Amino acid sequence: MISSDKFKIVVENTPLISIDFIIENSEGNYLLGKRINKPAAGFWFTLGGRIFKDEPISEAIKRLSLKEFNQKITQEMLQFHGIYEHFYDNSFVDDAISTHYVVFAYHLKISSTVSLPTDEHNEYHYFSKDELLEHNDVHPYVKNYFKGTNL
Repeated sequence: MISSDKFKIVVENTPLISIDFIIENSEGNYLLGKRINKPAAGFWFTLGGRIFKDEPISEAIKRLSLKEFNQKITQEMLQFHGIYEHFYDNSFVDDAISTHYVVFAYHLKISSTVSLPTDEHNEYHYFSKDELLEHNDVHPYVKNYFKGTNL
């Protein structure tokens, strides 16, 4: 694992590549967590995380799905939704360092209850598409996943 000092340099100088899971339940509602960490602290956001160096996307999906919602998901179980960019004025390593994410967004339909950790999100809620598009505390980057799509 990279040291905090080295990772701070990475965040300051390069984009991070991440995966976001657009999780839909059997009622057609979407799971969002209220973020604790910067960037986007205090906003409702999709679950996901960054891909590690030398980690294939397929392995990152398995690792992140276990970490974020305690289910081992494979890439074949997902529908690719698109590539997005997220730009933030701060980062979780330093308020003065901006963050740039290149995000691979994947749609996942689930039928079972998921076990949700509380280390990065302190609340979880299923939103209808209309609710999340209108809610002030749903992050604009999350809303972008739903605008002009058939989700």
